[in-house]
Amino acid sequence: MLGEALSSMILGLAVAGAALRLLPHRFTGRSSLVLATGTVAGALGGLVARAVLGPGNLLVALVLAAAVAAALISLLFDAGPPVAHAGR
Repeated sequence: MLGEALSSMILGLAVAGAALRLLPHRFTGRSSLVLATGTVAGALGGLVARAVLGPGNLLVALVLAAAVAAALISLLFDAGPPVAHAGR
């Protein structure tokens, strides 16, 4: 169980690091918040997956942990420039 939790946390951290590397313009000045959110979200996703599926489903739990981490990190995106709608 401890190994699964650590794996989920590391996977969440990797998702956060990838988001920071691929989309640096979307996370201006909030890299530590993104890394912390990815780590906690990975752990939370892994815990929920283990509670729902039970032990022995490591691959599914890691996929769900990565999905939860990506979903929560996406909430930290900076909004882009406002789009002007002509004629409204």
